[in-house]
Amino acid sequence: MSAGGAIWITRAQPGAQATARRVEALGYAPLVDPLLEICALTPEVDLGDIAALAFTSANGVEAFARLSAIRDLPVFAVGETTAMAARAAGFANPVSADGDVEALAAVIAATRPGQVLCVGAEEPAADLPALLARGGVAARALAVYASRDRAPTPQTLDRLGELDAVLLHSPRAARGLAAILRTAPAPGLKALCLSPAVAEPLAAAHREGRLGPVAFAPRPRESALLDLLTR
Repeated sequence: MSAGGAIWITRAQPGAQATARRVEALGYAPLVDPLLEICALTPEVDLGDIAALAFTSANGVEAFARLSAIRDLPVFAVGETTAMAARAAGFANPVSADGDVEALAAVIAATRPGQVLCVGAEEPAADLPALLARGGVAARALAVYASRDRAPTPQTLDRLGELDAVLLHSPRAARGLAAILRTAPAPGLKALCLSPAVAEPLAAAHREGRLGPVAFAPRPRESALLDLLTR
């Protein structure tokens, strides 16, 4: 893919702006128009029986930090971006699984810290407490934010035929794009996905000619996703 092309960034804010800066630094023109938006929730935070915290996204860290002043519990993070958010929020030495939710569960199970509070979305992509239970670790979930579908602007839809690629960070965003392509096909648009799970909802659209090539990063990290731009 040649530098200078337009790249649609679909992830929710505030992460979308950070991605846009990285895309621009690589020589591409970012188009920020999220397919999701983050809505903060206000649950009661009970840490009485909790020995450690597990975060599956930076959004979860930031939402939890607004709800609780506790910073002295051990923290496990799904990847380095989430670990960085935890450090920025005041948590010391968060452990990064450097992978997906299954990798996070494996790291926690190997450590066996005691009861874990799994902090994340209202509708998580994977059930971390269930994965931990299989590994013999007691855990419960706390939803601190919700992801809501967001429609792209008419201007973005008008430009689908001229965009070089679309970046997708979640299965939910991919499902949103798949729905859009049913009435606004873009056979020349390349879909670059964070993981195989993100790519899966787009398989039919590609197979039926409503979407161009679909690729996914070899590791679920944004650096690996952005590497796909140069291939």
